[in-house]
Amino acid sequence: MEIFNHNANFNFLGLRKYSIGLAILLMLGSIGLIVTKGFNYGQDFVGGVAVNVAYQNAVDTNDVRQALTSAGMENPLVQAVGGTREVTVRLQPKDDHGSSGLTGDEAAAKVSADIMAALQKVRPDAVMKSKSFVGPQVGEELRSDGIYAVIFVIVGIMGYLWIRFEKRFAIAALATEVHDVLVTLGIFALTQREFDLTVLASVLAVVGYSINDKVVVFDRVRELFRSSRNATPEEVLNRSINSTLSRTIITSLFTGITMAALFFFGGTAVHGFAITMLIGILVGTLSSIFVASPILLWLGVSKQDLMPRSKEDPALERRP
Repeated sequence: MEIFNHNANFNFLGLRKYSIGLAILLMLGSIGLIVTKGFNYGQDFVGGVAVNVAYQNAVDTNDVRQALTSAGMENPLVQAVGGTREVTVRLQPKDDHGSSGLTGDEAAAKVSADIMAALQKVRPDAVMKSKSFVGPQVGEELRSDGIYAVIFVIVGIMGYLWIRFEKRFAIAALATEVHDVLVTLGIFALTQREFDLTVLASVLAVVGYSINDKVVVFDRVRELFRSSRNATPEEVLNRSINSTLSRTIITSLFTGITMAALFFFGGTAVHGFAITMLIGILVGTLSSIFVASPILLWLGVSKQDLMPRSKEDPALERRP
């Protein structure tokens, strides 16, 4: 299945001044937003009160969430635990009226009492099994672990591309991955959507999705460099993007449809993951088409860099 003609020759590289300029502006704007506005961290990062509630009969988490929201509690996180008769409710003290400014134990007692009052008003069979308070220091550890995870993934991908292709491909991939992550995070800082662990996991998934797109284009670049005799690097890069364009768009389209279905029908627990993936798919697809190859051209990739070498060359022996 193809959307675009396999032999189309749209001059994507001819737009490289504008595409690279726009990418740099988006990165700088995203950094500015992250520094000035920051993220609206969820309970996973800022801590809060967790209350385990058991019911005599089955309960729907949406009904529990509705009961808490009707009582004036904002952003309650409700998850089923081991079946349909027990749920965990997590809430930040600031989202419970009258709990701001209290110490940890005081806030935990106040919030848990308010939660149980709201739930027992709708379902008298609700019983609190336990309560706990998670301090913000846990969130600090999660934030730093998340940053290390993103850096580890990006550096690992860079090493893989360096071995599989050539160092210029690794540098181009690194630059575009940093671009994709920053722009995705910048949109979260701009919109102040809640940033929780599902969003962090989705950012890592965006890195993997985006690099897969670029590897497809890079494979085509290597293939065309080796098979073309007189084509210039710009012509080879343009042909590589054009010949993989249908595959890139179709993959993004169907992955996007899957994420949209997850967003609309998967429940609020996966909203963060789905919306982050939708943003990342859009950003990663555009960077695969308009950013990665212009960076390769700017770095001076050439036919000689990708031609097979003699068997005595140890670098060739290490390549797949």
